[in-house]
Amino acid sequence: MSWFIEALKKYAVFNGRARRKEYWMYTLFVTIFYIVFAIIAAVTKQPLIAVVFYLAILLPSLAVTVRRLHDTGRSGAWIFIGLVPLVGAIVMLVFLCGDGESGANKFGANPKEAPVLV
Repeated sequence: MSWFIEALKKYAVFNGRARRKEYWMYTLFVTIFYIVFAIIAAVTKQPLIAVVFYLAILLPSLAVTVRRLHDTGRSGAWIFIGLVPLVGAIVMLVFLCGDGESGANKFGANPKEAPVLV
């Protein structure tokens, strides 16, 4: 749950890097919450409940995805490849599942490596 909270704290931060665990834990909790809200919406016959949740989580989801792409050494503009039917989703899945670049890259320091305290 801390990964989800951490991603929400950086809801509009599109620079930096997000490690694979941060992205996938965030995605897991968003999926769980969406299913719960969809069930509540179906039971109460109020579909706006799930729609409001989806809209509220849209910006943080885009931000964590862009930071994840940065971790793999790709520009955030690669997020638009997901708009290509079928092929785009497969390419994005491969990018998001891949390991991040070791060491620092042009988007920042490796989030897996602990900061050096002097």
